[in-house]
Amino acid sequence: MTAPLPDLLCDLDGTLQPLAEAKVSVMDRGFLFGDGVYEAMPVYGRRIFRFDQHMARLARNLDKLRIPAPLDRDGWLARIRRLIDAHAAEDQIVYLQVTRGVAMREHVMLPGLTPTVFLFSQPMRPVPAEQRHHGVACVTARDLRWARGDIKSISLLGNVMARQVSADAGAAETLLLRDGEPGGPWLTEGASSNAWIVHEGALLGPPMDGHVLEGIRVALLRELCEEEGIAFNLRPLSEADLRAADEVLLSSTGKEVLAVTRIDGEPVGHGALRGKPGPVYARLFEAYQRAKCEQSI
Repeated sequence: MTAPLPDLLCDLDGTLQPLAEAKVSVMDRGFLFGDGVYEAMPVYGRRIFRFDQHMARLARNLDKLRIPAPLDRDGWLARIRRLIDAHAAEDQIVYLQVTRGVAMREHVMLPGLTPTVFLFSQPMRPVPAEQRHHGVACVTARDLRWARGDIKSISLLGNVMARQVSADAGAAETLLLRDGEPGGPWLTEGASSNAWIVHEGALLGPPMDGHVLEGIRVALLRELCEEEGIAFNLRPLSEADLRAADEVLLSSTGKEVLAVTRIDGEPVGHGALRGKPGPVYARLFEAYQRAKCEQSI
């Protein structure tokens, strides 16, 4: 059985074509090895949000994998804008993927290949109003992924398996806990989100080390916290820190910033706000909406 694809256009190596008709070689290293990187960029009112930050992260990740950059900034911008203009939706998510290219199967990073470049866009699905109002439930699971979570790799099997844990439980996300040094397990991130806690009014996130992807919203939330007078710090966060938090938040392209109000069936927080979105979330959500207008091109 093949799931039907929507009637959307994509860009494969510079050619606009129906998504359902796009084809890549079976010898593409993205297909054989997951040898590539990707970005997912939100578009609001047909304008790309934090485009230059996404391009900077893409460049860093291509460099880590020794894949030559197929386009410069202006080249990417032109291709992405052409794709956005080919669709009717005002708010979209553009997915961009670069693989090393096509060659006979060989584990070595073969030099001189032409990267395969694939982009598609789909209408953005906003977080339902009920989730915005009440927050979402998450579950925890051990983080069993590889030790280079800092690379935005298309090899996402570990994330897929982690997200399925929460899907099976009827929850919105899986919060990953990694064993290691004494005092853990340590919070890394969600299956498809960065994870945050609020403690005594401060927003705290895990350090951006090899186990955690530096989401575009990490720097954004730092900026928003500065604007709002909210203390911000990245430091190791234990499972005990997570479960004792005043608030827990998620951030991602699609979720923006979202309150977590239950973890493993237990309410988050304390006192009158136990199990409800908290004040730090409310301030950051409003600040995020302002940033969408100010930081899109």
